[in-house]
Amino acid sequence: MHVSVTTLSASVADALLAERVDGPAPAAAPRRNALVPILSTLPWVLVIGALPVVWSRGSVPVPDLAAFSAYWVFALVLPGTLVHRALRGSRGNLPEDLGFGAATGLLLEIVAWASAAATGQQTLLRWWPLPVLVAFAAAPRLRRHWRVGERRPLPVGWHWGMGAALLVVLAWGYVQWRMVPLPPVFGGYYQDVLYHLGLVQELTRAMPFELPHVAGEALRYHYLSDAHIASGSMITGIAPTTVLLRLWLVPVVGVAVVLAAGLARDLSGAVWAGPVAALTAFTGAAVTLGSPAGVSGEMPLSYASPSQTYVLVPLLLLAGLVVDAARGRSLGPAWPLVPALGLVCAGAKSSALPPLIAGLGLTAVVFWWRKRQIPRPALVALACLVAAMALGFRLFAGGGASTLRVQALALLHFVAPYAETLGPGDGIWPSAPLPPGINDGGVLGWLLAFSVVGWWVLGQSPRWVGMGLLRERVHRADPAVWLLAGTVLAGAATTWVFQHPSISQIYFWMGVIPIGVVLTTWSLAAARVPWPVLVVPAVAGALAGLATAGTVVGFAVPRISRPGTPTTSTIEGWLRVLGLSAARYVLFVAVAAALAVAVAALSRRPVAVAALWRRPVAVAALSRRRVSAPAASGAGRRRTVTIALAGATAALLGASAAVVLGGTVRSVLTEPGPPATGPQPYALTVDEMRAALWLDDNAADDDVVATNVHCRPVRTTPHCDARAFWVTGLGGHRTVVESWGYTDAVVAAHGVDNLGYARQDFPDQELLALNDGVFTSPSVADLDRLRTEYGVRWLFADSRAGAVSPELARLAQVRLVAGPVTVYELTRS
Repeated sequence: MHVSVTTLSASVADALLAERVDGPAPAAAPRRNALVPILSTLPWVLVIGALPVVWSRGSVPVPDLAAFSAYWVFALVLPGTLVHRALRGSRGNLPEDLGFGAATGLLLEIVAWASAAATGQQTLLRWWPLPVLVAFAAAPRLRRHWRVGERRPLPVGWHWGMGAALLVVLAWGYVQWRMVPLPPVFGGYYQDVLYHLGLVQELTRAMPFELPHVAGEALRYHYLSDAHIASGSMITGIAPTTVLLRLWLVPVVGVAVVLAAGLARDLSGAVWAGPVAALTAFTGAAVTLGSPAGVSGEMPLSYASPSQTYVLVPLLLLAGLVVDAARGRSLGPAWPLVPALGLVCAGAKSSALPPLIAGLGLTAVVFWWRKRQIPRPALVALACLVAAMALGFRLFAGGGASTLRVQALALLHFVAPYAETLGPGDGIWPSAPLPPGINDGGVLGWLLAFSVVGWWVLGQSPRWVGMGLLRERVHRADPAVWLLAGTVLAGAATTWVFQHPSISQIYFWMGVIPIGVVLTTWSLAAARVPWPVLVVPAVAGALAGLATAGTVVGFAVPRISRPGTPTTSTIEGWLRVLGLSAARYVLFVAVAAALAVAVAALSRRPVAVAALWRRPVAVAALSRRRVSAPAASGAGRRRTVTIALAGATAALLGASAAVVLGGTVRSVLTEPGPPATGPQPYALTVDEMRAALWLDDNAADDDVVATNVHCRPVRTTPHCDARAFWVTGLGGHRTVVESWGYTDAVVAAHGVDNLGYARQDFPDQELLALNDGVFTSPSVADLDRLRTEYGVRWLFADSRAGAVSPELARLAQVRLVAGPVTVYELTRS
């Protein structure tokens, strides 16, 4: 009998969802029922109460805490929840409704911000939720969305599991920013953080946007994460530095956590899968078991890359929609969310959308091959996403994106075993199908390359092992499995196929890590093994992860030693290390699998083979014949394999989570060390930061600044690292020429004269000479030209960057002197 793929996939999904443990609870004693709401609410109270406490420990003033909290509640969560319920319906419980609603609110905020920036009405941005709230209060058909729909309460354990996952995220965020003080201080900031701060400042202005570090050059970058931070600053009135360095991170990650948990629960039908996925998807690391051979792309979160962290929210919300479309379900009024979220993903991180498109494309190909039929919603979603990616590339992609090129195994350039042995001879930007050192090393070179790739695959196994679901016929018939598996495969493939001068190809992988963990968690639920079979190996794996990482004092196993120093290591030495690392890994997996089988054998709840392997079969036919001994034996062996795989998977997830959790807890409990002493070439002085902040406070929004600061360290020298970015970031204004290290032309010139992009010369040497000349040899004519042609109103001179002529004080008004910095104002002649 022929069954369409749409009908089959829908029936599979319905069968899975029918087993969700979210129906009404059985009747219980009144006292117990009265405690359930209290116990369910308590973990959320703890999380919400802990957040402002942690923020306050980061030197955030109380008024800013109150303003930012109100912003999230009234400008994001509330309007977003109403709109999400109207488009997708209620999920039957308040925490998930608010989490999915907050994600929708972030999408609506981008729409409101773009409208305000396009019309120059940024002062009205803070009022964008008002029309939404009024509409849902006034329209009778919309009023019902103020309440949770048909209630499907979740067990108390789910609430506590989610609370624990969110507290870990909160602790992780605190660890990230505790060593990044708010300015002004003596010290330095990572250049990308300052670069994003400059973009945040720029996105508070009206379109068209310019690159603030080189005024007049169009801004082409995936900047929508910065638009969110800029919106938060404009709506609340909080300084952009405080929003970027402290406030924005944890709430956004918290929303992503709830989205991943909801997706895992929907797909697996198991309530416990949500908290497990929430914890291990975001605060789990690659499993290396103490090996010195690291694994690139350990976590999906990055404090230094707001774009990578922010994009996880629209990507996961989009993934849930695409799952339904792949299964042949029409999205109804939620269809506009697909292209909108696709465009936001493309504008937030250019690497986020291609793997999802590839996964959906693979699903379409597979089901066309097997059934000669593709669900129409899947085709519509695929077309929407491809169009969104194309439009996003046109609107946002800049020089960094165009620098991405094909070179298989290019990630080896950034991995120690290759970089220390065969890599030094490759040059800064080798143009070849493969890293040249592989062929130069002969047989050992190829053996090392494949060993490194194999080790990476092993270390990342918690993110891809869920693809084992495809072993089962029932799951092979589910398009969602192919979608998630294809997305993970595409993320890994693009990471190893493309080359980028700053290893940015790794973001293809980092973006799919939560999707891979959701698939892995689904595979654990699908194994349907007794809970001790999962819990015992998971605990054992966590202990092994802590012991090999050395995060617990007095509880550690010997780490594998690296083969010499970076300059003396050899291919043979690294092959020995990789071999020992793989052997330890295999032993870890084997022990976990054996432990799971042993726990299953000792379980007091033996389950018959037929019950364990229940399938939609003809029961009448089975009742007419007895199961033969060989068949029962085969089923038993298959069940043993399933138990072993489930135990090993649980151990991998346990080890993955334990490494980050242990390190985070240890860092939280350890007092920060004393400030660094000795030379700090990249450090800024307190006076330099104070002068930049003064400029931000006193210059008009559209004023342009000329500065002699270009490089890291501060002094400008030939082919210096032109990524200072602090005058625009802390100073909050466009500059004629500050730092050009991330401009399109310079990034595209990476490798010219065997120099990296950050050390290339500024393309417009005439403009640079004009800019720098007003500080070393100022003249009335040059100052007038800067003022009339480039709109310069202020001069920011730093004697640590280069010589500053005393004549400048006669030609321009001195407004501030702070240590090595003098700020001048150009008055109209």
